[in-house]
Amino acid sequence: MSLQSVRQFFSENAPDISVIVTEASSATVALAAEAHGVEPDQIAKTICLRIGDDVVLVVTAGTKRLDNRKFKDRFGVKPRMLDADAVVEATSHPVGGVCPFGLPSPLTIYCDLSLQAYNEVVPAAGATNAAVKIAPERMRSLVGAEWADLCQ
Repeated sequence: MSLQSVRQFFSENAPDISVIVTEASSATVALAAEAHGVEPDQIAKTICLRIGDDVVLVVTAGTKRLDNRKFKDRFGVKPRMLDADAVVEATSHPVGGVCPFGLPSPLTIYCDLSLQAYNEVVPAAGATNAAVKIAPERMRSLVGAEWADLCQ
């Protein structure tokens, strides 16, 4: 269902972008970079977090880590990661396939500035072996995300 919701999202919003399904898993940054022939930081990993009662997504360059100080300065709280079941409930996507596309209901999405270092990034597409290749600004625009400085 999750992969299908991402395909539907692109069919409706960006039909020129194709979902790439590989035989190799892309569930981790290293596996995804290898599967798609890109640098690890071109993998746009999506992290599902709770801020108070709200669930948000943060999309970052592959090897970047959230900076707790920047996060707390921005949101007033420490980031709290959701467990795997809560991630699926919030996004419909399994861990390793989480992306900001094809969500069952709107979530607030932040794209970390680290993504701007690349002309093209590779976020997952709703499954551990699916992804898309997209310009960071186009991804941000398609999902209504806000640029934010949240990583180390």
